[in-house]
Amino acid sequence: MRICRFGDNRLGVYDPEDERVADVSAALRVLPAQRYPLPGHDLLMAHLPKLRAEAKRLLPRAKKLPLSRVKLLAPVANPGKIIVAPLNYADHVSEAQNDPQLSHGRFKDPEIAKLGMELKAGSALVGPSEGVRLRRPLVGMENRNDHEIELVAVIGRRGTNIKREDALKYVGGYCIGLDMTLRGPQFPGFRKSIDTYAVLGPWLVTADEFGSPAAVDVRLSVNEEERQKSNTRYLIYDIPKLIEFASSFYTMNPGDLIYTGTPGGVGPVKHGDRIVSEIQGIGRMEVVVRDA
Repeated sequence: MRICRFGDNRLGVYDPEDERVADVSAALRVLPAQRYPLPGHDLLMAHLPKLRAEAKRLLPRAKKLPLSRVKLLAPVANPGKIIVAPLNYADHVSEAQNDPQLSHGRFKDPEIAKLGMELKAGSALVGPSEGVRLRRPLVGMENRNDHEIELVAVIGRRGTNIKREDALKYVGGYCIGLDMTLRGPQFPGFRKSIDTYAVLGPWLVTADEFGSPAAVDVRLSVNEEERQKSNTRYLIYDIPKLIEFASSFYTMNPGDLIYTGTPGGVGPVKHGDRIVSEIQGIGRMEVVVRDA
């Protein structure tokens, strides 16, 4: 199932055959009512099996809208953590080491086990229709804002110290992610957490429909110029290993996002650019870049 959020926080199911979104917002009634203090995880992902069953029941009578008329929000509304895998494709490691604007001398020994993973603020999260709003803070940065396409694994179950062989059982679904990055010498979590710099969409493909994430094509173009093209078979740490590593530090909760790394070809974008990201098994996500 391809689950999306759209409009005024409505819930939809996307059908790629007729390119329409079925409004199944009534399925949200199966989620438990919450009072303060609110849970530190995403309710939809925590109750995904129950919600899917209700959405499926509603589908035959659901109102359907053309995708072109739908403003897509981030499929996951309340991730407790946005975790980013740095330098997880060999070609991106090479370009980072050879481009001073990317590395700033930090990546002489870039193994994830030594560098760790990065965290982006939840306030950076947006959907594709909201787009990227570039900021150019006056703090000595180069003001270069780069695109980074990534397959995103969305956690569906609570777990900690998860074994690699069990890791995919904890994934509820997959999305396309843009890990937008302001280049500079500052800590990555500082530069990557700017408003709108974590784009997620266009929908969540549930893990059963998506299948194995081990050999999936990824591609990104800017204004129809291809910039990034690779396959997840070239990940240095595959998704099970990323989950095993991350969960040795953090308890993983429903709705947590793992941006799994970007291939080589990252580059700057500017006001007016149109970024098209495509991942096999998910589809196509268009994002417009504007100045904030």
